[in-house]
Amino acid sequence: MIADKSPYYKYTPANVLENENFKLYWNRSIPTDKTIPFNRPDITFMNKKTKKTFLIDIALPNTHNLIKTITDKQNKYQELAYVICAMWKQRTAQVIPIVISSTRVIPKSLSQTLTRFNLHRSTYIQLQKSVILGKCSIVSNFLNYK
Repeated sequence: MIADKSPYYKYTPANVLENENFKLYWNRSIPTDKTIPFNRPDITFMNKKTKKTFLIDIALPNTHNLIKTITDKQNKYQELAYVICAMWKQRTAQVIPIVISSTRVIPKSLSQTLTRFNLHRSTYIQLQKSVILGKCSIVSNFLNYK
């Protein structure tokens, strides 16, 4: 879906990517027939052939909040998953929380999620690197604020 092979830290995602097999929404509200309080997951990925949709939400909590954050994310988007199944005529819509801490604490569910999407198990290293660099950027901007 993406021809450009720029490094991930230079890539600015489009809000919608689509081809004949897949549709991907990035940080976009999902319009629904009824009002749903949580309708904006970070990533919405739809496989048109298998009629499966994944609602992916990314979180970077403190280490002691990992399990609570995973549960909160799953509960938060469950209603949207039900509505998407009916509205888009999908077989399934699953909520996939990607939760990672910058202190190298990784929930077991992250490894399972990476395997589910056929990503290499060491992808979490790149995810952690991105988290750490992002936090460093925030701190640097704060310290240089005038």
